[in-house]
Amino acid sequence: VNMETVLQNSTDFILLGLITHPTFPGFIFAVVFSIFLVAVTANMIMILLIHTDSHLHTPMYFLLSQLSIMDTVYICITVPKMLQDLLSKEKTISFLGCALQIFLYLTLIGGEFFLLGLMAYDRYVAVCNPLRYPLLMNRRICLFMVVGSWVGGSLDGFMLTPFTMSFPYCGSREINHFFCEIPAVLKLSCIDTSLYQTLMYACCVLMLLIPISIISVSYTRILLTVHRMNSAEGRRKAFATCSSHIMVVIIFYGAAFYTNVLPQSYHTPEKDKVVSAFYTILTPMLNPLIYSLRNKDVATALRRIQGRCTYSQKVRAGDVSKKY
Repeated sequence: VNMETVLQNSTDFILLGLITHPTFPGFIFAVVFSIFLVAVTANMIMILLIHTDSHLHTPMYFLLSQLSIMDTVYICITVPKMLQDLLSKEKTISFLGCALQIFLYLTLIGGEFFLLGLMAYDRYVAVCNPLRYPLLMNRRICLFMVVGSWVGGSLDGFMLTPFTMSFPYCGSREINHFFCEIPAVLKLSCIDTSLYQTLMYACCVLMLLIPISIISVSYTRILLTVHRMNSAEGRRKAFATCSSHIMVVIIFYGAAFYTNVLPQSYHTPEKDKVVSAFYTILTPMLNPLIYSLRNKDVATALRRIQGRCTYSQKVRAGDVSKKY
């Protein structure tokens, strides 16, 4: 009873977690921690490869390195806190911590929406206007695209976070989620939030429409160009270039469509948590794996790095043996 009284008088929230009362928290911890480790490692390798290998100093890989940066930050917003909660009895998060989680999550997810749209435009220029590609995708334009993605995402965070956190939260402080996602937080409000949720829904749909329009137009033009190609090798190259991006887009936008576009009647807390887990935990791990496994340039760059490491080890071993 004392604990309940303390919580009602404090501004802290309690995160009930992915599974409210897990039978084997140790097993869930091991699985989530493994995914987290793979995701962070794979994204860091991708960033380092693109930064160090001169063959990958192209607009496509520059944008891909930004996707890896976003994915790394994105998974670090929710998973460490989730892992901490799996091991501790107190699953509290402060009011400020909750607001920060909402802001960063919205910024990153919004930024990724825009970036994936701009990556589709990059593929369109590469396939449909290859001669004008160096001009249309120069360094300044690439930097502008990246900054635009981050700013576009942060606008979402700056708009929705203050509104969400300004509602009065009284009574229960238990968020039925593993992080502070807006719909789960709003359920604890003392007042009716339906108008705000409708406006938020409209805002998310509009935000999704911009990149989806860019992706749809870009890939329609790409398909038409590929269809007109006489060379089978040219077609194969065009499909290889775009297939990884299409897979990432389907995975990311599929989950986003469920969360932001489907009406509330289709949602249950359990379904919401599973979908959120999919795109906050699994997607950051899948993105670099899809691009590295399905991309010859990345695989070749990885082999070059391994070759260099093996060679330097042999040279070092040779130097040591000469000394003795």
